[in-house]
Amino acid sequence: MPRKVHNKLTPVSVRNAKCGINAEGKPYALRHADGGGLYLLVKPSGARSWTFRATAAGKVRYIGLGSAAGPNAVSLADAREAAREKAKEVAAGIVPVSDRRKQKREAKVAEQSSRISNTTFRDSAESYLSMNESGWKNDKHRKQWRSTLETYAFPHFGDLPVGEVATEHVMAALKPIWNEKPETANRVRGRIERILDAAKVEGLREGENPARWRGHLDNVLPKPTKAKRRRNEQLGRTGHHAAMPYAAVPEFMASLAERESIAALALEFTILTAARTGETIGATWREIDLEGAVWTIPASRMKAEAEHTVPLSSRALELLRQVQPLAVAKGDIADRPLFPSSHGGGLSNMAMLMQLRRMVEGFTVHGFRSSFRDWAAECTGFTHEVCEMALAHTIGNKAEAAYRRGALMPKRRKLMEAWAEYCAGKGAAGEIEDNVTPIRA
Repeated sequence: MPRKVHNKLTPVSVRNAKCGINAEGKPYALRHADGGGLYLLVKPSGARSWTFRATAAGKVRYIGLGSAAGPNAVSLADAREAAREKAKEVAAGIVPVSDRRKQKREAKVAEQSSRISNTTFRDSAESYLSMNESGWKNDKHRKQWRSTLETYAFPHFGDLPVGEVATEHVMAALKPIWNEKPETANRVRGRIERILDAAKVEGLREGENPARWRGHLDNVLPKPTKAKRRRNEQLGRTGHHAAMPYAAVPEFMASLAERESIAALALEFTILTAARTGETIGATWREIDLEGAVWTIPASRMKAEAEHTVPLSSRALELLRQVQPLAVAKGDIADRPLFPSSHGGGLSNMAMLMQLRRMVEGFTVHGFRSSFRDWAAECTGFTHEVCEMALAHTIGNKAEAAYRRGALMPKRRKLMEAWAEYCAGKGAAGEIEDNVTPIRA
């Protein structure tokens, strides 16, 4: 049994200790034992440092105790004291680490603790927005995120450390609007949930998300659909986009054609193309091929995030030629809106709806898509796929949709021309397909 070493080193031997030399005459780092697990490590470069040999969890490791030479050298006596402290840690079942690593770890913990306590929900929201809003489709979505948080969340817990946001705070924000503004309230809840989830990923909070719906808030709040339905009943709404019966569309379009405002032209164009409001007001001349009679809406502006090609009827082209001089007068027209507002930008979301309300009550711009779909189903023989693709509804798998987008274009062009003729009061039956006899409107 080897003899235990105890205080073998002296200050003189520490200064004079050398590195090892192997059989080939090459130097190597050599540890000189002092006893009690303390070693002096001397490297071929002459650098020397103190290490403590510990066996913890069945593994041998050497813990650095500091330099043994130079202006910041640890003396032999101090090294022995440090070794005794490490030995106590090992005896207590603690896996020892070097003082430097321990200090770094403690500093990191302190820094993280300070970061958690100083990062508010508002800070986390701003961080989330800066990272994600560039990927959102339009400015309206970005503005809604910010405005709803500023209006409904920040007043209750915007300045609270994000790690301390609890269910009571989320409920304080949601309860006042859950039944009065159910759709907005549910969006606010979802936005709070996503921000808190992101904060957890960043290590700024722990535990369950207090804004989570399933298995949490659904135990205390009515389902958003029920709250919305109850609110719509209170306001006398049907819950759907109010659609004008297709039989009334030709008379309405005749009246609309007499209006000379840009909003009226945009509304007529929207109805003729069965487009959504956002698709029309965001359209630029870059998307229009007048010669090919095609309007190509990029995926970034579509609800389904897929490019949509709209064949333009003769009347739709006529409307575009009416407004084209407004863009030409400004120079390069590529990025000019099809239907500019008086201040030079695009029309607002409400422009066409207000034009509609000035003419007739009870209907929505979006509802004309339903008018078109009902007309196509009841008055034409165009197939379901042709009609659905005209509305940019998703069809089948990606391969099938890609095929149909090209193969159905001639049929869709006939459909849109038939719709334009119907809107002009000429009646219109679509192409007869599958031996289906169309009904005359």
